[in-house]
Amino acid sequence: MGGEVARVSGPVVIAEGLVDAKMYDVVRVGSLGLVGEIIRLVGGMATVQVYEDTTGIRPGDPVENTGQALSVELGPGLLTSIYDGVQRPLDVIQKSVGDFITRGFVAAPLDEKKKWPFTATVKAGAPVSPGTVLGTVPETSLILHKILVPPGVSGTIKEIASGSYTVRDPIGQLQTAAGTIPLYLSHKWVVRIPRPVSQKLPPDLPLITGQRVIDSFFPVAKGGTACIPGPFGSGKTVSQQQLAKWSDADVVVYVGCGERGNEMTEVLATFPHLVDPKSKRPLMERTVLIANTSNMPVAAREASVYTGITIAEYYRDMGYDVALMADSTSRWAEAMREISGRLEEMPGEEGYPAYLGRRVAEFYERAGRVVTLSPEGRKGSVTVVGAVSPPGGDTSEPVSQNTLRVARVFWALDASLAARRHFPSINWLQSYSLYVGDLAPWYRERLSGEFVTLRQKALELLQKESELQEIVQLVGVDALPEREKATLDVARMLREDYLQQSAYDEVDTYTSIQKQLRMLRAILAFGDREQEAVERGVTVQAMQKLPVRTKLSRMKWIPEAELQSQFDALETEVAEAVAAATATGGS
Repeated sequence: MGGEVARVSGPVVIAEGLVDAKMYDVVRVGSLGLVGEIIRLVGGMATVQVYEDTTGIRPGDPVENTGQALSVELGPGLLTSIYDGVQRPLDVIQKSVGDFITRGFVAAPLDEKKKWPFTATVKAGAPVSPGTVLGTVPETSLILHKILVPPGVSGTIKEIASGSYTVRDPIGQLQTAAGTIPLYLSHKWVVRIPRPVSQKLPPDLPLITGQRVIDSFFPVAKGGTACIPGPFGSGKTVSQQQLAKWSDADVVVYVGCGERGNEMTEVLATFPHLVDPKSKRPLMERTVLIANTSNMPVAAREASVYTGITIAEYYRDMGYDVALMADSTSRWAEAMREISGRLEEMPGEEGYPAYLGRRVAEFYERAGRVVTLSPEGRKGSVTVVGAVSPPGGDTSEPVSQNTLRVARVFWALDASLAARRHFPSINWLQSYSLYVGDLAPWYRERLSGEFVTLRQKALELLQKESELQEIVQLVGVDALPEREKATLDVARMLREDYLQQSAYDEVDTYTSIQKQLRMLRAILAFGDREQEAVERGVTVQAMQKLPVRTKLSRMKWIPEAELQSQFDALETEVAEAVAAATATGGS
């Protein structure tokens, strides 16, 4: 039974007369059927946040309760798709109504006419439980889509057959305690409820991104959480796009949450043409994009975040490693602040609602590396990387602080580094990763026992450089002893030759973890030899003139295929050049 609008305040509508309404039920508002969600029930009044523009809605307009919570449809066809915040495909919208979304427009999230080749992996009479793989569908050439028994469903397969099906065709029947139910290629899941898992695993596997400042100094684990706060123009979006392109995740979910239209346009324009570096196939074949720009209704920003994390959990349950990029959670928090203000709730710090910290924590807590509900104990992960856009780059504001309480990696983007064209502009003195200790055994086993030691030594050199720079600004670099000049010299090599990385260079855009080890070892070995030479009377200026210095600065462009031979030769040349300079006193 329907109700009617009693009051309208921007995206918030007060409805009365909704019988049997429940929290988070989806409703249709007005004659256009605008999508909304019940967020408060007081007496007979229901407060609805509407995910579309409420212009023209007035008291007395009809409100219809669907009786269902906000859900997403999960099945083949998610990959390569571009959705808005409530899972409406943008390509369908454009074909149907043009470049602008018509209010109240309804579109099926998955293509209802496309037939998918389904190969059954269970037989009639087999007992199944949540997470059991019923069969597979080759969704793209990169990802094999596993059709799962949804959580909360178990029983015995009554019938199932391989064949060609749409997402609306039954593929079989399941005999449950409550009776026989049909099985489909897709199922729905409420976005606000995390998909259940059997067990959470410790974060002891790194997410290799190919970005040297991240992998070497501030790594994130698979199933981990990271935040990228930074002011306008410091490179948040580009950093997340690099992670989406190069991280060793199987599936990428990119949520553009309230970002500027031109930034999302760039994402939507470039991603379909990007090539996956490992498979040489289009990157979109393992990517889902959710676009919700700043000119769209604010309430839809919240929906886009939950839609993205639910899709990520779905592919995690198949056993894949998923990376979710949320750009940016500040816009989501601003939407919460606006909704909270219209609800006339007591404001917290800077006007944000008092429950901001809880909502942020609930979102990041859905990340993790887990054992799924499947009988065979499949493992999968969701890694969440959230961008934060603090006003003026001030990370003491509430969104940044609440994010830092739950995210275990902090990549602090620095506007001054971006102004100097140092990219990625992650400040090595302010950033941190709490996964270093968890990942140390992996580095020792798979890479080298010295990697963690080299990382610590490099960070100490950069910290020492920062302290010396304060002295240099007072007395000048010439007043420093040669030993400290040598420290500044090797720190400059770390900054310019190691930490700086070009996203537009074919070789430099991605650096394997093995190459990172060799580069770090080469720079620090030169620094040690430079200190020894200085102690024997060689000046730093003489060391800087050595031809091998140029080769060290160009090692970032050594192709991966020539890694072993070129670095072995380079290390030998460094040792010989420094020995020769020491023998001649640098002359």
